[in-house]
Amino acid sequence: MDDITITSTMEDYLETIVQLNREKGAIRVKNIAKKLGVKMPTVTNMLKTLNDKGLVDYEKHEYLELTEKGIRVGREIEKRHNVIKNFLTDILKLDPVLADEEACKMEHGMSSRTLTRLIKFIEFVQSCPRTGESWLNYFEDYCRHGINTEKCEEHMKNFKIHCEPGLINITKQ
Repeated sequence: MDDITITSTMEDYLETIVQLNREKGAIRVKNIAKKLGVKMPTVTNMLKTLNDKGLVDYEKHEYLELTEKGIRVGREIEKRHNVIKNFLTDILKLDPVLADEEACKMEHGMSSRTLTRLIKFIEFVQSCPRTGESWLNYFEDYCRHGINTEKCEEHMKNFKIHCEPGLINITKQ
């Protein structure tokens, strides 16, 4: 992100402002308060802080706007949230509502380095012939029923058949 220190609460506000900006265009204190479930004076105090950090342009009783810096930081926060949420729903098969709540908790503590690594893992799982969608289905079966040694051995044999040293045949099974 940028070279500014922001708290997880500030991140929540920026993410909300980015979403409201996309949905409504014009953003008012009452819109933020409603979406976050807080009182308008609480929002006003946070907007002053975000304004002082150069993330929003805000004057009392006016619409607010994100600065270029605020847009960059807000989009990065939103990206982290979406990547984590997609991992929780697409890979771990969690309920979307729970995944959204969990992503909110996780996104604040995750560095950009860890996020980049998570993205690479997701891409790998979705594209590697040993993984991919069938692998995710096997994982779902494992979550429901535990380990099935016979199935695991069968999958390994099938994987070995499709792989030659130095060359992988990406034929779906």
